[in-house]
Amino acid sequence: MGEYPWHTDIIATTFWVGEVFDPDAPDGSQMFSTYDENWYENYGGCDGVVVDGTCETEKRSAEDDYFPTSMTPKENPFYLDVPFDDVNDPAAAAMRADVVPWASEEPYASMLDDPSTSIMKNRWVEMRKGDATCYGQIQDAGPGEYDDAEYVFGEDDARPKNTRYGGAGADISPALNSCLGFEDPNGSTESLDWRFVDEADVPPGPWTRIVTTSL
Repeated sequence: MGEYPWHTDIIATTFWVGEVFDPDAPDGSQMFSTYDENWYENYGGCDGVVVDGTCETEKRSAEDDYFPTSMTPKENPFYLDVPFDDVNDPAAAAMRADVVPWASEEPYASMLDDPSTSIMKNRWVEMRKGDATCYGQIQDAGPGEYDDAEYVFGEDDARPKNTRYGGAGADISPALNSCLGFEDPNGSTESLDWRFVDEADVPPGPWTRIVTTSL
């Protein structure tokens, strides 16, 4: 299986399906993701709690595998993004065959000829913060940048080129936020370490209760 480098001390913000943090920004709504224009519907609705008509985040409990308290997800609630959009960003799409480590492996090699299909979506990531280790699947791209190959795939622990949101290099879901022990359910100053892992190397856990397979 692949051996992927760690990215250390990376600021991670929290995002969630149904969040709308800036309706005027092209990347300010989580009603859809860069890989799924029907993300809200396909996920099953607001990945949190609806307060006065607004989808808000929430703290999660290990007693229920960090799953949402007010809805039943249809897809894995352990999701995240990293700043490489191999479908909608022209620069990233043009280089994906050369920079994505698994691009030459099947089934990904056969997907390269289809520009509408991502070879990033559903890939597994291992994250650690202090004594906590959790796993999640990529379901979106960001934050702030969408072709940051040097950071996402580099082996020298490069810093994200994003300067927004405290220089964050990943967005994590509420399930991952709580699983990793973040103090703030919607903060932008806490950090984690992360690396890609192959599916065969993902141990059983709450993150395998539902595994997202849709392309």
